[in-house]
Amino acid sequence: MNLGTRFTRRTFLNAIGAGVAWITLLNVPGCKPSERNRHTPPAQPKSRRPFHSRPDLDPPLVDVTARAHDVAPGYIFVAPKKGAGQYGPLIVDNLGRPVWFSQNRYATDFKVQQYKGRPVVSWWEGKIVQAHGVGEYVILDDSYQEIARVRAGNGYLGDLHEFLITPHDTALLTVYEPLRRNLSSVGGPENGTVLEGIAQEIDIDTGKVLFEWRSLDHVSFDETYSKPPKNPKRPLDYIHINSIDIDYDGNLLISAKRTSAVYKIDRKTGEIMWRLGGKKSDFAMGPGTRFAYQHDARRQPDGSITLFDNGASPKVHDQSRGIVLRLDEEAMNATLVREYTSPDKPLAGSQGNLQVLPNGNVFIGWGSKPYFSEFSGDGRLLFNASFPGSDQSYRAYRLQWKGRPKDKPTVAVEPGSKGTVTVYASWNGATEVASWQILAGPSFDQLKPIGSAPRSGFETPIKASTSEPYVSVRAKDRSDRVLGTSRAARAMN
Repeated sequence: MNLGTRFTRRTFLNAIGAGVAWITLLNVPGCKPSERNRHTPPAQPKSRRPFHSRPDLDPPLVDVTARAHDVAPGYIFVAPKKGAGQYGPLIVDNLGRPVWFSQNRYATDFKVQQYKGRPVVSWWEGKIVQAHGVGEYVILDDSYQEIARVRAGNGYLGDLHEFLITPHDTALLTVYEPLRRNLSSVGGPENGTVLEGIAQEIDIDTGKVLFEWRSLDHVSFDETYSKPPKNPKRPLDYIHINSIDIDYDGNLLISAKRTSAVYKIDRKTGEIMWRLGGKKSDFAMGPGTRFAYQHDARRQPDGSITLFDNGASPKVHDQSRGIVLRLDEEAMNATLVREYTSPDKPLAGSQGNLQVLPNGNVFIGWGSKPYFSEFSGDGRLLFNASFPGSDQSYRAYRLQWKGRPKDKPTVAVEPGSKGTVTVYASWNGATEVASWQILAGPSFDQLKPIGSAPRSGFETPIKASTSEPYVSVRAKDRSDRVLGTSRAARAMN
């Protein structure tokens, strides 16, 4: 595997530019496509390439540093933020090319879930206040129409770390609440402020709070690895809940970064059933099992526990890793089954996740470091990609998805020389487009097909020879079924 080979949206568009489809409109009734013309593409900008048909969209470029092979089916779901470009939920393919992007949203935990028996996409959106989120949760159907907006209950604002839709169409989510407490036991002021971690289960339809767990009722300050901030006006983030999962018996698993522990919570009483890791672990931690400042603890169908071991903030490990742990809940010991590390050796001080895929592969988002990777079950690197600069995504997933937008495809037409035009066709979020049919005519309502070209990424550039003033594009699937038609664009001035 050559990790030095890099494939980006920009370099891929350069490549297809060398084989832009040519469609010729003859000055006689009817039409036919001409042969492809190969030529040297023009030099491209070094940073970003805006889309002609969607100039409003400017997602970060994605560099693919280990080209996908033997990967699980599906697209990659990320939500870039903190970089120079636009923020927002982003779907990309294995070449790093955008599939769908919703710009100008500070979003986290973008993924596919099931709601009322149908696939949906969801995320948290809002703003950051002192390292936690203040916002709400968005659910979109497969046409990218908002069908629900979920808010935390009891007057709280939802935190960014978790939004998990359960099989009963309820939502598990996190809340952080600042409270006045005596922090002298951990070296803080007597009248200090602490961030309490709250886990809620909400009925999505009604907004009713079905369950609420408050950390200060169960986890004391002596479990934290955090020290009070030097600025007394800032709160002590003593627990920092960052994931909630449903265990095999219906109880909950809660990951807490600042205690470096995973808690099993009785869903009826709220009592802690056991602690994994941290200062008061109920399990004997075997060689290689000690994790620190972790994220995304999940119970897998085989009974193992997976999590993203940050190992940093402050530094504990040399690099972050994804780990699989086997728990013996009778002997109460934990064993390391496997660990996954990146060739980039990132040490992520925050964020991150590990997803076990249906075929046994493992997908990892490296949190505050700009990488996301896929591994075989035995640890071979199958795919690796990164954002440029300071872009990062809270989590990253590989998920199967069919997007059928309600809006129309978009087209832009660029006049060329000697009666030629370049047609740019795109349809944000449409996953079933296989080809683009070009139509041209004397007016917007008198258009005739002049040929077709295969889809070649988010935006497909197609050269055509035509003297007609109006051009449109028609999206077709693999069966040549029409999926949608754009409005006509003016071809010539």
